[in-house]
Amino acid sequence: MKSRARCIARSRAWWLPAALAGVAVLAVVGSAHQRGLPSEGRAREYDADVPKTILELQQFRLTQSIRITSRAGREGVATLTNLSPESNAWYLLEVAWSDGAPKRAYHLENPNPHDRRLLLEQQFRSGLVIEDGAGRYPCDLFSAGPPDVLEQGRSSGRVFASLCGSRLYLRNPGKGRHTTLETATDFLRDRVWGGEEAIVLGHHLLADANRDTAKVAKDVRAAASARTAGRPGPLAASIDPKYADSVLMSTHLGIRLEDPGVSRLSPGVWYAALGNPGIYVSILQPNFIAHEILQRRDGANKLDGVEANALCYLIAFDLDQFDLAYALGTEHPEVDWSDHILERMKNPVLPGPDGIGGIAPLTATGLVGPTDARRTVATFTSGFKRTHGAFKQGPLALQNHGSHYGFVEHGVVFSKLQPGLATIVVLDDDSVEMKTWEAADNQMLSSIKFARQNGVPIVEFDRALRLPMAGRLVSQWGAGNWSGSEDAKLRTIRAGAAIQRRDGKRFLIYAVFSTATPSAMARVFEAYDCQYAMLLDMNALEHTYLAVYRQSDSHLVIDHLLDGMSVLDKSSAAGPPVPRFVGFPDNRDFFYLMRRPINPEQP
Repeated sequence: MKSRARCIARSRAWWLPAALAGVAVLAVVGSAHQRGLPSEGRAREYDADVPKTILELQQFRLTQSIRITSRAGREGVATLTNLSPESNAWYLLEVAWSDGAPKRAYHLENPNPHDRRLLLEQQFRSGLVIEDGAGRYPCDLFSAGPPDVLEQGRSSGRVFASLCGSRLYLRNPGKGRHTTLETATDFLRDRVWGGEEAIVLGHHLLADANRDTAKVAKDVRAAASARTAGRPGPLAASIDPKYADSVLMSTHLGIRLEDPGVSRLSPGVWYAALGNPGIYVSILQPNFIAHEILQRRDGANKLDGVEANALCYLIAFDLDQFDLAYALGTEHPEVDWSDHILERMKNPVLPGPDGIGGIAPLTATGLVGPTDARRTVATFTSGFKRTHGAFKQGPLALQNHGSHYGFVEHGVVFSKLQPGLATIVVLDDDSVEMKTWEAADNQMLSSIKFARQNGVPIVEFDRALRLPMAGRLVSQWGAGNWSGSEDAKLRTIRAGAAIQRRDGKRFLIYAVFSTATPSAMARVFEAYDCQYAMLLDMNALEHTYLAVYRQSDSHLVIDHLLDGMSVLDKSSAAGPPVPRFVGFPDNRDFFYLMRRPINPEQP
């Protein structure tokens, strides 16, 4: 909580030097809002069901404008907008020259938002000043050229172009990688009549294509050793006692274990990952789960024999050691209307459910930024594309324009968070929560750094019973928007995320189910005593991708939760593989985990 308090204090005060510049500043707009409470005008602008810009979705934004003059005597006005003062990571700089040249906009990223601030000051010829701790650094963006520093950065060919001695970056659009499957799917969806039906049929026919099973054996010594190892990791799954001496042998687990002597894993037990303290892996078949959980009377269906014997792979991250972040892909998720909603839920006046049809002039890179990349230890794919990220059936289909899934990056709202939807939230103190969003939760929007919604909960914690229970819509194909075939055959490869608590510690768990319905996912997450769980993406290895990075000597090693996921990274005979999301842009959105510095004052 100390980091949050520090960020609050700084975010309230950092505009004062600019405001005190008096006549030098043409305008300082929005600086009087209270934390969590935008001005009435901004709130009305945000809520209005009218066409708007991406800026008008940022109700906490702070804006400055000053007059600028280039070295050649060119005059104009620069406008700097801090898009989310509590996050303080993203700024939009707009430049309008008085000679009639088109207005230009530049999306800037502050790589050190806790300690670094950007502001405009007239007395500096450069206009832009960077406050960094006790230092103040003029950043000359306008006087050089032509082309000026900003245009040089734009034409640099870099997704993140360094400015002002790497104290900030200009975000440039890049071409996100598409897999062969995605290219074929997009072609069918966009250019072939009846293509969507063909895609659904293809998913149905290939539903169990990734099904994986393990060789099961009895090994009393290995099982006893696993149970008594006293590991500091997450809680083990609740297993039927008749499987207590069983071990599983999987040939597809791609995460290497800290103990090289372990080749046969006890079901539901966690094992430390090699070279990455605070990361643990586990495997389980649903039919090994304790009988009282499999027979629990909640929203889940009885499991069929195929999914009951299908392996699921889980990886857990100790949230005391890692920060979680979220990033949009270069293309997905989009912000326009989903094709999936009822026609009567669409307002033909609006380009999208929140009044925007695109995110320009902001830029989505599909890539971890240079500063975050240095401490990134894992990435995994996020949720549905906008195409399927809304409801066609059930109560959620009949409210809020079909309840399109919301998402927030660095405090910037790209799609509003909708009530009733399962949500991963990262707050400005870097704490991670998972919850079903409620309208009252909008009060904490100013404190949100990252958020992603995807459908409805798979597991929620029942406070009366003090047990995790399957979500009430887990067995309802349409109302839960689980995707699959219309005859409710929902079995396919799926990924999900969950939160587990143990002895005051919290673990983020990511799981890939080689073939499963939402009911099977619920039973597995219940077995691991997860307090909340939600679906992410599905249908293919590229949509359920997770990679972990570790150093071996001087080399970066990429371990995948399933070894088949390695095809998603770039490789060549001349060098080591280049990891997806970290080494090159991707068209899909994703989460990434960064190791926290041992020294809390270290950036």
